[in-house]
Amino acid sequence: MADSFDIIYEEGVEEISDSASVQDYTINLPDPIIIRGAGNVTIFGLSNRFDTEFPSGLAAKVAPEEYKATISRLNSMLKKALPVNIKWLFCGCICCCCTLGCSMWPVVCLSKRTKHTIEKILDWENSHLYNKLGLRWKLSKQRCDSSSMMEYVLLIEFIPKVPIFRPD
Repeated sequence: MADSFDIIYEEGVEEISDSASVQDYTINLPDPIIIRGAGNVTIFGLSNRFDTEFPSGLAAKVAPEEYKATISRLNSMLKKALPVNIKWLFCGCICCCCTLGCSMWPVVCLSKRTKHTIEKILDWENSHLYNKLGLRWKLSKQRCDSSSMMEYVLLIEFIPKVPIFRPD
């Protein structure tokens, strides 16, 4: 009986083909949710507000209150920045012929600053809430549906979970 413990039996090792192992561990993520600008004024592709309606793709991922709080933070920042941008755009258009287009630089710089501020707000929101929920918000430039113009939209991407069962 002591001899039976010393014997090492080779079990039938099944070789897993590469294609089968890849199929078993692929992660299917839903398409990102796109939130378009819903305002009536757009300056350099950035609308003056985003829609506060809760998208159905976020159900059971985020509370509607958290979503509305994030959108309201973005909309309040856009509400503060819009009057200044419009004034500089109006002045830049009036003086454009005399300054050979140089009067448009303040509007371009203000627009970049507004986009940068939105990205900072989204980074803060991602690091404090949404990354823990498996989501990532970002500002992205996309082509409009109706024309060839570009617009800035909010993308809510789903972060893939780390596959802990996948072999190294």
